[in-house]
Amino acid sequence: MQPHPGGFLDLKKGGHYGVRVKRWPLLPVLVGFCLLALPFSSPAPLIFRPGEGWSYEPVGGEGKWRRDRAQDQLEVAQAAFDQGNYRVATKAARRVVREWPMSDYAPAAQYLVGRSYESRKQDEKAFKEYQKLLEKYPKAANYDEALQRQYAIALRYLGGQRFKLWGYVPFLRSMDKTAGMFEKIVRSGPFSELAPHAQLRVGAAREREREYPQAVRAYDVAADRYFDRPTIASDAVYRAGMAYYKQAKKSEYDQGAADKAIASFTDFITLFPKDRRVKQAQQLIASLKQEQARGHFEIARYYEKNKRWSGAVVYYNEVLLIDPQSTLAEEARRRIEALQPRTQATPPPPAAE
Repeated sequence: MQPHPGGFLDLKKGGHYGVRVKRWPLLPVLVGFCLLALPFSSPAPLIFRPGEGWSYEPVGGEGKWRRDRAQDQLEVAQAAFDQGNYRVATKAARRVVREWPMSDYAPAAQYLVGRSYESRKQDEKAFKEYQKLLEKYPKAANYDEALQRQYAIALRYLGGQRFKLWGYVPFLRSMDKTAGMFEKIVRSGPFSELAPHAQLRVGAAREREREYPQAVRAYDVAADRYFDRPTIASDAVYRAGMAYYKQAKKSEYDQGAADKAIASFTDFITLFPKDRRVKQAQQLIASLKQEQARGHFEIARYYEKNKRWSGAVVYYNEVLLIDPQSTLAEEARRRIEALQPRTQATPPPPAAE
């Protein structure tokens, strides 16, 4: 093999020489040429700093937001926030927390990071930044405000706001994430005014994802923990009954859930007789009992059709016990009277061998 200016020489059969030329990928070469050939301007250079990562900054403004003291750095962040420059506010406030985490200015800076993200409509990131404040600086002056802002964010997601993909693209609603947000609020401020309302909304989020047993557990926690607050406790007991009711009314009727719904609504009526929802609870109990009676009546008819008289009588009796005033109860009584002679009849002696 001999070298050649355009590549390499290969000896082919028959004594002829051919040229094997090095080939380069065509598309990347063309793209690179176009980028180099066409003039363009970059309005915001990309800058990397150790410990801070990459950031875009205006031409001529690189590093102008940086200060050498925590107080001065926080002032820059607050001024940028007040002017609506939330990106600079985020960077400047973050630097306070990173460089001077134990200073008196770090809690306010951490809170400002959350406010900046919230102002940029990045609610999930804002919630996480507020959570950092609550966990790292439990004595922060803005502690209660951070809880309130977390609660407002979680309410927006409960109302249907979508979580964002990569923090920017609205993607999917998630009641599981939403419930988790309310749970964090309860853990961060168990004795706050928001905690009971947040606990109720854990249940509401679970209901919306049709996780009814989890919803009931959340409502039971609210009823037990805040029994001394009648408004919260009554709401929790009623909502637990509603969650059981919804579970019972799913595509396949859930008899066990219906029993629990009736029990919950009965407790609600007994504990809170003056509540405006008592009448509605009574109507729901009646409808559930009617549905239960219908189910037992159908089972009784099945047994009767198959000449299993005793079983039929048992289920007709269940109809009378569940809903004695219904039209089905009248029919059940007639069927019991008709079947009793057959259930009492002496069975024929066994045939002799």
